[in-house]
Amino acid sequence: MRMPHRGRLFLATCLGSLFVLVLYFQSITKPEPGVKTGSRPGKSRRSPLQTLYNGEQQELQAAQRSLQGRRELLEQACLSHTRKRRVLSPEDLKHLIVDDKHSLIYCYVPKVACTNWKRVLMVLTSNGRYTDPLAIPANEAHVAGNLRTLSEFSVPEINRRLRNYLKFIFVRDPFERLVSAYRNKFTRSYNTAFHKRYGTKIIRRHRPNPDPDALDKGSDVSFREFVQYLVDPRTQREEPFNEHWERVHTLCHPCLIHYDVVGKYETLEPDSEAVLRLAGVEETLQFPTSGKSTRTDGNMAAHFFKGISSFYQKKLFNMYRMDFLLFNYSTPEYLRIR
Repeated sequence: MRMPHRGRLFLATCLGSLFVLVLYFQSITKPEPGVKTGSRPGKSRRSPLQTLYNGEQQELQAAQRSLQGRRELLEQACLSHTRKRRVLSPEDLKHLIVDDKHSLIYCYVPKVACTNWKRVLMVLTSNGRYTDPLAIPANEAHVAGNLRTLSEFSVPEINRRLRNYLKFIFVRDPFERLVSAYRNKFTRSYNTAFHKRYGTKIIRRHRPNPDPDALDKGSDVSFREFVQYLVDPRTQREEPFNEHWERVHTLCHPCLIHYDVVGKYETLEPDSEAVLRLAGVEETLQFPTSGKSTRTDGNMAAHFFKGISSFYQKKLFNMYRMDFLLFNYSTPEYLRIR
């Protein structure tokens, strides 16, 4: 039976939209000349993306070499370690925050200074309502709806922004980030929601003969139990990882979306300054360097992994291996996996 003409037309339109998305994500494009931004309607100016690729600011040149090196390493790693291409769904784009006024797209990664970056973007997009990032309460920075995400736009609007906006991401040593997530969500008394949601399940499955209080509260999960939960095949069969310990390549899709700036937690201040300079706001806004932080000397994970057997270390490393490869982090020396 032949499909009615209207049905064929609708199907062709849908497939066409998806095809446009695939074409963009599989290509690396340079910005369109004279792109208009949201700062002054009808007026064209050089976008942050054009500034980056044209090297117009003298002070950017040194930073550009480092940023370019990271981009190239990421692209090579993607070519070497990924094969399949797929269409990204709106769900895949929920971590990409859009600032139309300054032509920016930021993929936020929990436990990589994302609270402060969200605060900065709230200042940039608030039209003067906010002026000091640190005056914004941390919980307010994470309220859904305070910032727009790429998932909220149509396919043509998504593609235009991806083509013309500066896309940036901040990453961190995968196991330092994982330990930071564990400490914050399972060892802090105020995180009762995480204790109930995840702690009780972890204790029930991975603690022999747990006492009733632990089963009820879930507030004393050990790091070893947390690791066992992560590598348990049942965990991801039942539901996706929580964003705080989900892999960066799953949150931000760096082999499908071409990030222009790959900042690192280990060089947070200079990398953040480079992004703000590209956006043209470095004279009026500084990236917050004070407030609560879990910054360490980089040895936090080594301490926690001492109590993890080589069997579980290897399984966990294989699980996070792609993040190590894509963002050029060496295999930690403290691991016993060789």
